Amino acid sequence: MSRLWITGYRSYELGIFKDDDPKLKVIDSVLKTELVQAIIDGTDWVISGGQLGVEQWALRVGTDLKKDYPGEFQTAMMLPFLEFGSNWNAANQEKFAKIKSLVDFSAEVSQKPYTSPEQLRNYQEFMLTHTDQAILIYDLDNPGKTQYDFDKIKKFAENHPYPYKLITFDDLQAAADEYQENLNNGSQDN
Repeated sequence: MSRLWITGYRSYELGIFKDDDPKLKVIDSVLKTELVQAIIDGTDWVISGGQLGVEQWALRVGTDLKKDYPGEFQTAMMLPFLEFGSNWNAANQEKFAKIKSLVDFSAEVSQKPYTSPEQLRNYQEFMLTHTDQAILIYDLDNPGKTQYDFDKIKKFAENHPYPYKLITFDDLQAAADEYQENLNNGSQDN
């Protein structure tokens, strides 16, 4: 069994506030490419959190890919604590609920509502010990909340066989350029 943890920037850190933002089309394309390769390489589970941004987008792309790869992998949304996202506005709670309803499995690492940062550290530890590799859409030159996950993953990988891949802003720009070229050539789905 091979389990892949995907995490990265929150939507606000990337300035993406609408589902029709052109930047999101590029990120979806990158996530799709990465997930297809992971599935081909034997990934059975795509596991992410529920944060607005890369985590929810990865799970959405993963559930969409199930049509093309039926029975080959499953998706899971793991949350750090009970009532995760309950303080979000109605539109964001609706997005969260929709993604959560689409995944094959969802659970909270802590069975209590948020009480301390220890729950977030326990969540990271859980993700590291219940996955085999990670992909992060994260650029070290542009810090964000994902820095905490990256630091933990990097430290864990020093003593464990745990490969991880960073998709940087340069990688996203290259994907955007390719996406635009494909649009110009009429070969990209909108």
